[in-house]
Parts: sequence; structure tokens; C-alpha cells
Amino acid sequence: MSAWPIDKLTALRLGRRPAADVPGSGPGRRAFVTVIPLAAEADLVARREGWTRADRERRFRVAHWDYAADMLEGWDYDVGAHREVEGEAALSALIDRWGLKAGVFRYAWDTADPR
Repeated sequence: MSAWPIDKLTALRLGRRPAADVPGSGPGRRAFVTVIPLAAEADLVARREGWTRADRERRFRVAHWDYAADMLEGWDYDVGAHREVEGEAALSALIDRWGLKAGVFRYAWDTADPR
């Protein structure tokens, strides 16, 4: 199973979203896989109190998005596959099944993913 780099694993536990550039579905297309940590009630309480909660058992939504490359600045995108998994082991297993390695993920703001 893919081992997450410690900085990305920490980011996931804190509810931060990593993304990976993947091949688009055809010419003129850009695609991304995004891991979206899902907030629990305890995360909302922590946010109201002014801190960020780490969670090793967090649930994640993993989404594959495919965009027309010339429309990345707008909202014209195609929603692709998405799955929800619970916990880091299930996340790593899904990433492996999708043919990716955890090491290809970067912080979302460090990619061209417009989401």
C-alpha cells in the first residue's frame, strides 16, 4: 500500500486537501484526483474554538475531476468518479486501486486544480 509522506499525512489528519495531476481523458483535457477530508462535528467545534483538530480516523472523499484545459478558470468541468472511504488505510488502498501513489499528491494550492 502507498505510504503517505509525513507532511501530507499530517495535512490529511488536519483536514487539508491534497490533489494530484493525472492524465486527462483526451487532447485539451486536464484531470486531477483530489482527496477531500470530511469534517466531523468535533472539527466544527474545534474551528469555533479557534483550533484545528487532527483525526487519524477521518473519513475522506476521493474525487477524479476532468476539465477542458481552456476552461480551468471557469466552472465548466465534468464530474468524474468519486468514492468515500473511512480511515487512512482505506484511503491508501483506494489510491492504489486507482493506480496512483501517495507521493504524487501535492498541496491543492500547489497544483492547477481549480477546486
